[in-house]
Order: sequence, then C-alpha cells, then structure tokens
Amino acid sequence: MKRLLQQVIFAGLVAFPVRGVAQGCSLCNTQASNSGSRMVHALRTGIIILMVPPLCICSILTIVAFRKRNAFRIPDENLPEEQ
Repeated sequence: MKRLLQQVIFAGLVAFPVRGVAQGCSLCNTQASNSGSRMVHALRTGIIILMVPPLCICSILTIVAFRKRNAFRIPDENLPEEQ
C-alpha cells in the first residue's frame, strides 16, 4: 500500500510540474513574447543546442561505465576459500 501511494505521488508530480523559475521571470517572459517569430525560433534552437553537450557527455559516461563494470572484478576461482 505504501509503495502504491509513493507511485501515485510520483505520477502526480511528473504530470503536474511546478513552473520553472526562469519561466516565471516577468522580464524574460515579456522580452520573449514581444520579440518576433525569428527570435522565438532562435531561442528555441539555442535551448536545444545547449542541451546536446550535457546529454552526449552523460550518455558517453554511462556507456563507458557499463562496459567497464567488470574491469576490477575478481574471478571466483581466485577467491580464498573459507574454512
């Protein structure tokens, strides 16, 4: 029952996120809404471009960690026997 409640709370937080701090800035919101369509397109493109490097870095680190996960593992036959 506790696990179900945690899942419902998590789903609610994901479904109804709180507005981001930067989106609530009145100056930024006014500036973006008063700019033309080219500026809005450039802003959206810039956001996507700024997301690519961290995504690539995290993906590469995850792949390297997954491939090297057994690099320092001691094989079972080399373990000392318990007596």
